[in-house]
Amino acid sequence: MEHTVTFRLKHPSGSPKEADFLSTAGELAGIPGVKDFRIRRQVSPKNSYTFGISIHFDSDEDFRAYSNHPLHDAFVQEHWIPEVEDFQEADFKVMQ
Repeated sequence: MEHTVTFRLKHPSGSPKEADFLSTAGELAGIPGVKDFRIRRQVSPKNSYTFGISIHFDSDEDFRAYSNHPLHDAFVQEHWIPEVEDFQEADFKVMQ
């Protein structure tokens, strides 16, 4: 399973607050079950979001554990909600 979110921050591009947010988001990679955690900068002029995060999980259980982990919950409450202007979330399973 792949969990993805694209988003736009309230902070100016290149600002210390933007850097702090991205650094704190990177700490989510340490949650058990997280694989291939990536933060990416959007470069297409066709998309209004400026960043993307993608995370792979071996199972739905790993994804649920991540979603309910205290570090994830704290990040959402303390950073995501107050600092993200807009976002889109998607979860994908490989088609076989």
